[in-house]
Amino acid sequence: MLRAGALAALAAPLLASCFGETEPPAPDPLAELAAQARSDAATATAIASAHADLAAAATLIAQARQEHAVALQQEVDRERPPTSSTAPSPTGATPPSAPPSAKEAEQALTQALTSAEQQAAGLVPTVPAYRAGLLGSVAAGCASLREVLS
Repeated sequence: MLRAGALAALAAPLLASCFGETEPPAPDPLAELAAQARSDAATATAIASAHADLAAAATLIAQARQEHAVALQQEVDRERPPTSSTAPSPTGATPPSAPPSAKEAEQALTQALTSAEQQAAGLVPTVPAYRAGLLGSVAAGCASLREVLS
């Protein structure tokens, strides 16, 4: 009887650790970048529709940022396969509207690209090499897209 009590006392912490609550993993930092790229693409599409003089550049930016969003989301999904409750889904949110003037629209695109470049570049030293390559490509792509607006 004494042995059974001793074994139970030793086994209790082990069983608790097996069935205890585990903290969920931290959000993938690339998920936020993917969401921002989708938002940037939608904004650029709205600007292309509203401002004929920016249409070519904004369309190029929209296409590139959509490609960034896809690549980033694929990496997020590869690292952490989505479950039905965590998969990104289209939102019912109103699509972004273009700023009223072409100058404001150009500034909005420039600001979005600068922010995306800085966010991606800032994550490069914190992730494994294969992810750093993707982030470096996104950052460089955003920098080159800003030149399209110049």
